[in-house]
Amino acid sequence: MGRRLNILILYVSNQYPLRVTLWDQLYSFRRYSDHNCFYLNFTVRRVPWYLKYVKFDLIVFAHLFLSTRVVKEWFEEPLKRAQEVKSIDAVKIVFPQDEYLCTDVLQDFITEFDIDCIFSLAPKSEWPKIYDRIDPANVKISNVLAGYLDDSTLSRIDRLAREAPPRDLDIGYRTWRAAPNLGRHGFLRQEIADVFQERTPQHNLRIDISTRREDTLVGDDWYRFLLRCKYAISVEGGASILDRDGSIQRKTEDYLSQKPDASFDEVESACFPALDGGLRYVAISPRHLEACATRTCQVLVEGEYDGVLVPNRHYLELKRDFSNIESILEAIKRDDLRDEITENAYRDIVESGRYTNRSFVELVLRQSIPDLEEGSVEGSGWLSALIYRWMRLSDAIGWVQVALNLYSFGAQARNKSRRLLVALFSEETVASLIRRFRQSRST
Repeated sequence: MGRRLNILILYVSNQYPLRVTLWDQLYSFRRYSDHNCFYLNFTVRRVPWYLKYVKFDLIVFAHLFLSTRVVKEWFEEPLKRAQEVKSIDAVKIVFPQDEYLCTDVLQDFITEFDIDCIFSLAPKSEWPKIYDRIDPANVKISNVLAGYLDDSTLSRIDRLAREAPPRDLDIGYRTWRAAPNLGRHGFLRQEIADVFQERTPQHNLRIDISTRREDTLVGDDWYRFLLRCKYAISVEGGASILDRDGSIQRKTEDYLSQKPDASFDEVESACFPALDGGLRYVAISPRHLEACATRTCQVLVEGEYDGVLVPNRHYLELKRDFSNIESILEAIKRDDLRDEITENAYRDIVESGRYTNRSFVELVLRQSIPDLEEGSVEGSGWLSALIYRWMRLSDAIGWVQVALNLYSFGAQARNKSRRLLVALFSEETVASLIRRFRQSRST
């Protein structure tokens, strides 16, 4: 029987609600492990003095902490507040995403905080480029996905699928125009939309394709959209340019502010000549897994997809130069392969359980603490348990503070909310309270 571990998860967020995939991954440690998971949002909290009485086994710097590094002013305060964590004797791990951006800042952080393990989205071949100043003998690098399926998400999709009408769209797609500083790989998001919008009218296919931000779908609306689509087009996430200090991004943004209608070729020539293609940062996206869960057949630009998705078994493969677009559109028109492909994808990806937040937590704990005993766990002491309960309440209070700041409630509502917070012990309770506040504000 193993000991109940104490895990400290550090993050930064001034937004409520979060995207479902971000929320699910952040709280996956608490949902899918038997350990004490202490959460600390550096947007509204500092490291409390009483944490010195807890013996931590693992410290997690979540993606929501490291994502602030892209803007120096955003990262300064969380970095300052995290200084007290450096002296804690525990295994320290990081979950960076968008590793092609501000890589030097990321490496400086890893070195300063004596990080033990990096959970990377990048292909292994790209690690020496991205982490060129990190000694692999001292810091372990492991692969994870950008997001996983959550049990609650799958339950919601099942419910929505039972209520959904027959699929009335042949092809669906939602994305936004990728910034040119992501390189031609990022530009594929726009290209695939343009090509299908141009070619589908000749085949009398019903489509709903948009790259406008105002057409973005979130939460259950996204799942409802997928359930309307027979086919969804997409491409791997990632970038093909390594921007070590963020200067390419800044130069690109400045250029586009002066010439907003500039073409990709023009921006490339002015801002990052001969740099595109220097990095092969590609990764499967959570939306690819969600399409599998909704049994929506995917048409994907050829790629690796982290070895999770296999062409012609889990999706129809579209050549990168779109040379087989006509045969793809004919296959969509015939619609004779869809059932087999969607059932393969559902069985191999969803029913297998290999790509869930539960499996993600198991992988992270196994990689971070290799000698961790499996099975039931014993308690870690009454003081740690007491502080854990208080920290859970404090985390809930923190989310209410974030929401109140965002929605600018009056002083009376703030005072009432503080009296109610005594009873809060879960993020679900926080969400319910905030919904009531928002409803009262609109009436």
